[in-house]
Amino acid sequence: MRFTAWKTVLACVVFLAATAGAADKIQALIITGDDVGPHPWKETSAATTEILTKSGKFDVKVVEGFDVLKDKAELAKYDEIIFMIFNAKKVAVTDEQKQNLYAYVKDGKGFVVTHLCSATFGTDPEWAKLCGRYWVFGKSGHGKRVPFQCKVADKADPITKGIEPFEADDELYAKLLGEDKIHVLIEADSDFSKKTEPLMFTLEYGKGRVFHNAFGHDGKALKNPALEKLMVRGYEWAAKGKVSD
Repeated sequence: MRFTAWKTVLACVVFLAATAGAADKIQALIITGDDVGPHPWKETSAATTEILTKSGKFDVKVVEGFDVLKDKAELAKYDEIIFMIFNAKKVAVTDEQKQNLYAYVKDGKGFVVTHLCSATFGTDPEWAKLCGRYWVFGKSGHGKRVPFQCKVADKADPITKGIEPFEADDELYAKLLGEDKIHVLIEADSDFSKKTEPLMFTLEYGKGRVFHNAFGHDGKALKNPALEKLMVRGYEWAAKGKVSD
C-alpha cells in the first residue's frame, strides 16, 4: 500500500512538472496559407515550426487563412502571432479582423511579420505602423537570389549577442517603405537599391512588440544556424519582451 501511494505521488509530481513546463513555453500562433508561387508557404511554415519547437521554448499552432482573426478569445490564448501569409488570392479580410489583430498587439502581445507578408494589407496606414517597413509592389524589390553577407547592426542587443556576420542564401529585400522608428539588428548591402537594407529589426506597437524578419524565401533560406538562432531569440523577444539566452 505504501509503495502504491508513493507511485501515485510520483506520478502526480511528474504530471505537474510536465504541465508547468508546458505552461512556461511561449504559445505561438502561425497564420499561413497563401503566398505567391515562388514562396512555398507550407515549406517555410514547417521549417519555422521546427526551428521554434526544437529550441524547447515554444508551443506552435499553425492555422491557414484569416478566420482565426475573428475570434478574440482564441487569439488571447497566444503570446504572439507569426504572420506567414501574403494573401496572393486576395481573400477578403474584414475591418473587424484587422482591428482584432491591431488590438491584440497594442494590448501587449507579440507580432512577427516575415518576408513578403509585410505586403498583406497593402498600404493600410495602421498595417504600415505595425510592420515598421512594408513591401509595396512596383516600388520595393530585390535583385537575383545569390548568397550575400549579413552584418550585425547592433552587437549589444540581446537578440544579436554573440552573432557574427554571416552569409545568407535568400532574397535580399530592398526599398521597403515606412518612416516609423525601428531598431535595426541585421542588415545587408543591396545591389538592387545600392543601399544598406534592414532585414531584421524590432519596434514597439502600443504595449506590444514587433519583430520584423525579412528573410524566408523558402525552407533552404531558413536552414541557416545564425538565422535560426536570431529567429528563436527575436520571436521570444516579441512574445516576452526579453531573451532568455
